[in-house]
Amino acid sequence: MRRALATAYAAVAYLCFLAVIVWAIAFLADVGPVTTVDRGASAAPAVAAGIDLLLLAVFAVHHSVFARPRVKRWLVRAIPARIERATYVLTASVLLVLVLWLWRPIPVVIWAVRAEPWRTVLWAGFAAGWLIAIGSTFMIDHLDFVGLRQAVTDRRREAVFQARWLYAVVRHPLMLGLLVAFWVVPTMTWGHALFAGALSAYIAIGIRFEERDLRAELGEPYRRYARRTPAIVPGLRPSR
Repeated sequence: MRRALATAYAAVAYLCFLAVIVWAIAFLADVGPVTTVDRGASAAPAVAAGIDLLLLAVFAVHHSVFARPRVKRWLVRAIPARIERATYVLTASVLLVLVLWLWRPIPVVIWAVRAEPWRTVLWAGFAAGWLIAIGSTFMIDHLDFVGLRQAVTDRRREAVFQARWLYAVVRHPLMLGLLVAFWVVPTMTWGHALFAGALSAYIAIGIRFEERDLRAELGEPYRRYARRTPAIVPGLRPSR
């Protein structure tokens, strides 16, 4: 019974995760009937920027704090292990919903590419970014990533170093995909640039902390991997 309830809870969290990812894609593509990066409740640019940065900060703090090993150990004591990861996924999804729902656009255009085939090329790049980001979770363990495996088995997979698929090209393909999706669009407004810039800065900071944790957890195999594989940009020589 406990396993069934945990599995149901994780399944709900996963469905919320899928729904908010679809919304995020539509949000950045500026399509759909709900709030998008360039359509929503209006506010003065300075006010809009303040609200948007506050929303993004809350979302980023959640990710930063709950991703730290010390907090993870506390969560394991406070929350049943079966649903610890699913709870993280659910709360992250709810916070992202708040960002998308309460976003205040700043629709002043920085660039707008309307000529073909370049506009289509940029949309293809946008789609490729999302495919890279989502696909990278399947290149490790998607079920573990979203918390379904833990709910069913009452345990996480042991950390095993693997450098396959895109992970053989860059160390953080998920972040690479998100950066491409944030920036490769045919129309860029100040509001979109604020969203992309703030989360790009957060990704840069987050990678530094994640690298430290991975080196501590996986040891010398990961350090050798890091010496030969760039973090984000394919083909870029890694820093020593």
